[in-house]
Amino acid sequence: MDSPSKLLNKLLCLAGLIAVVGCQTAPPPPPPPEKPARTDDVILVDGQAFHTGTRIVLWNEKGGYNAYKFQPTKLAGNANHGARRVPSTEVKNSWVDREEPWDLAALQDYVDQFVLHYDSEGFSRRCFEVLQRRGLSAHFLLDLDGTIYQTLDLRERAYHAGASNSRSIGIEIANVGAYGPEEKNEWDDWISSDETGKPVVKIPKVHGDSKLGKNGFVARPIRPEIIEGTINGRVLLQYDFTAEQYAALIELTATLHRVFPLINLDLPRDVYGQPIHEKLPNRALEYYQGLIGHYHLQEIKIDPGPAFQWDKVIEGAQLEIEAD
Repeated sequence: MDSPSKLLNKLLCLAGLIAVVGCQTAPPPPPPPEKPARTDDVILVDGQAFHTGTRIVLWNEKGGYNAYKFQPTKLAGNANHGARRVPSTEVKNSWVDREEPWDLAALQDYVDQFVLHYDSEGFSRRCFEVLQRRGLSAHFLLDLDGTIYQTLDLRERAYHAGASNSRSIGIEIANVGAYGPEEKNEWDDWISSDETGKPVVKIPKVHGDSKLGKNGFVARPIRPEIIEGTINGRVLLQYDFTAEQYAALIELTATLHRVFPLINLDLPRDVYGQPIHEKLPNRALEYYQGLIGHYHLQEIKIDPGPAFQWDKVIEGAQLEIEAD
C-alpha cells in the first residue's frame, strides 16, 4: 500500500493529466472543398480567359462555330477574319497592318466599339452558315435560348461592320428581323401563339436541327406585342428578343467593358441626351466609343431593330459593374 505522500503524488499527476487532456478542444473540421471555378462562361481575348457569368461555347469546343476553318469566298472577296488594322498616317481613309502583334494591352488601347446586329436568320446555326457563305463573320452569336457562341478570339478582326471592323467587337443576335408595315414578312413561318395567345418563336422544320428545344425551352419575345419604331427614317415593326438573350447580353456587355474600358456603357445620343436611331455622321462615328447598332454605321441598315431595348442592356451592365 502506497504511503500518503506517494498517493498524493499519484493524485496530483492524474489531475495534471486530466487537465492537459481535458482542456484540449477537438481539432476544427477541415474546410469544405472549394467550389470548382465555372468553366463554361469564359471568353478568350488574346488567348486569355475572362469569366462572364453566362454560358459561352467557344469555337474549339463541341457544338461551337469555328470561323477559323473557312477560306475567302469569291462573293465577298475576303477572309472570315484577319488581323486588326490601324488607320494609315500617310494615306487618308486607308488602313495598314499594325507593326507590333496585337496583345491584350494593345487591344485595350484600341478596341472601343461593341456593334450589335440582329441576324435576320432566326437562330445562330443558320446565321453562322450564311455568314460563312458570304465570307463574313462576327465574334459572337447570341441564340434564342441565351447561349453565346464565340467564333473567333477577340484579337482578330471580324467582317461585320465595314470601317469599324478593326476597332470593334461584333455580335449577331438571333431574331427574324424588322419589316415595314407594308413589307412582306416571315412572321407566319416563324411566330405562333401559345395556349394563352402570346407569341412564341417556332423554327420552321425546313431549317433542320436548331440546337434549341433542349429541356423544354420555348423561345418567347420578352414583350408579346409587336414593337414599332423609326430607324434611318423608316417606320419598322419587330418582335422583341427573348428574356434569355437580354440576360446573357447584359453579362457579356459588362465583361467586355471590364476587359476593354474604352467601350463605354452607352449608345449614341444627341446633344439633348436622347438616343440616336440613324446613321452617325462620319466625324461623330470616328470619335464614338461604346455600344453601337449596325444602323449607326450605315444608312441602309436597320439592325438591331426598333424592338431592341438599349436601356435594358446598358442599365443592366452598369449594375453588374457597380456590383464588382
